[in-house]
Amino acid sequence: QVQLVESGGGLVQAGGSLRLSCTASGSTLSSYSLGWFRQAPGKEREFVATITWSGNTYYADSVKGRFTISRDNANNTVSLQMSSLKLEDAAVYYCARHLRGSYYGFSSYDYWGQGTQVTVSS
Repeated sequence: QVQLVESGGGLVQAGGSLRLSCTASGSTLSSYSLGWFRQAPGKEREFVATITWSGNTYYADSVKGRFTISRDNANNTVSLQMSSLKLEDAAVYYCARHLRGSYYGFSSYDYWGQGTQVTVSS
């Protein structure tokens, strides 16, 4: 059974930075693409970023240039470095394992973490 556990969320001022991490157990993730999604209250879950098994990265336009996704296969971890945070970045952030299909759709991912809250204050 694959388990994904996110950490690193918290309260940050607008313009600040935060680093999220997601550690997997029960499976080696090195051969999978891994993604981050987020969901704000009253909104649908949306794609944030994905890193493929080979290290290629994809970002939502809204975070491009501000967020960086990376992976550490030795530690079975994927991270999301978030900089220049905006109020609209506040959400619960989820990591997920990509199974097949488009990297941008949440239905393409099979295992999800429980989420970590990111709050951005003005």
